[in-house]
Amino acid sequence: MAHLTKPTQYDIEDSNIALLGSDLEKKVREHAGDKEAAWEYAGASAGLQIWRIEQFHVVEWPKDRNGSFYDGDSYIILHTYKRTPDDTSFSYDLHFWLGQQTTQDEAGTAAYKTVELDDHLHGKPVQYREVQGYESSQFLSYFSRFVCLRGGIATGFHHVTDPPPLDVRKLYRVTLSRHSRVHSNLVVREVPAEAASLIEGDVYVLDLGTRVLQLNTKQSAGQERFKAAEFVRDLADGRKGECEVVVYDEGGSGATLFLTELGADGLLPTSVEDTTAVVQPALYRLSDETGSITFTPVVVGKESLSTDDAFLLDNSQDPVHPAVYLWLGKNASLNERRLSLQYAQSYLHDKKKETGRSRVSIPIIKQEEGSEVVEFIKRLDGEA
Repeated sequence: MAHLTKPTQYDIEDSNIALLGSDLEKKVREHAGDKEAAWEYAGASAGLQIWRIEQFHVVEWPKDRNGSFYDGDSYIILHTYKRTPDDTSFSYDLHFWLGQQTTQDEAGTAAYKTVELDDHLHGKPVQYREVQGYESSQFLSYFSRFVCLRGGIATGFHHVTDPPPLDVRKLYRVTLSRHSRVHSNLVVREVPAEAASLIEGDVYVLDLGTRVLQLNTKQSAGQERFKAAEFVRDLADGRKGECEVVVYDEGGSGATLFLTELGADGLLPTSVEDTTAVVQPALYRLSDETGSITFTPVVVGKESLSTDDAFLLDNSQDPVHPAVYLWLGKNASLNERRLSLQYAQSYLHDKKKETGRSRVSIPIIKQEEGSEVVEFIKRLDGEA
């Protein structure tokens, strides 16, 4: 009797994505062929398009599910827009998003297919590698509400507002992600329904099916509380009045009832990262001429960029928007163009070994000469 092999989970901290020439590439080609049907209308009009990776295939994600992602899956997201109203052609932001519980095959397929879509769009997109919990502000800006749920393709998906079974028990952590001085987005992440998930500073929603409980911690912001209440109301409205909503404020009357539901005595203190030592961005010339990848330090500034080379700007220690930026000159080599994301991830792994600080999951942003993102230019110019 044959035994089914459980798919290997992709560990971003310990794994790199192998692409060209790998067994994974062969499997992707075998399952989907060289021409991907999903790309036929990709980037044809302004807006957002999302695909989920399902058993090596690229499957369109329903538009009414935009903003909802599962931690067991990998996705490709294409943002098509015009930089100015007078532009005659489109510009693109192209992301692949990896859930923390996604498999190696799904993660690798998403990375490979993103390269394929980039080729289909003639190399015009700015590419982003996104990892759950470390999403770039650009990625989050697409969604007025970003919701990350537990589960994935193996368990199917349902609308968050579908009437739940009576024994449902889900805990959501609600925060705000600010992507500009005036705009912010609601970020809802499903977390394990246990005491260890409760951290001071955020708002929590405990969904018990017939009851939905909201806990506002002392250090949570007023806007977080308001937006969380909207999320709670959406949950309740989908249950046709058969749902009780209760809101608690930490320290107030009845808040212990919320904590008791999760077996908690209190909330864990906010973990504050030490930012006293400000680390400036570092710029490297990236080269694979010798057969292995090398990173040569150069002076941070536009004058260091050369159209014949590829460069990596390490801004990984930024306390607010950590990222690694790749810049590809017009005459950079084919391998540097196609494998630069993989090289950047190798760079982050090596840095982790050297310093012991885990920054492997931060966004990696790849851009072509002439299509630079604003944040990259600001870092080159020494702006915060």
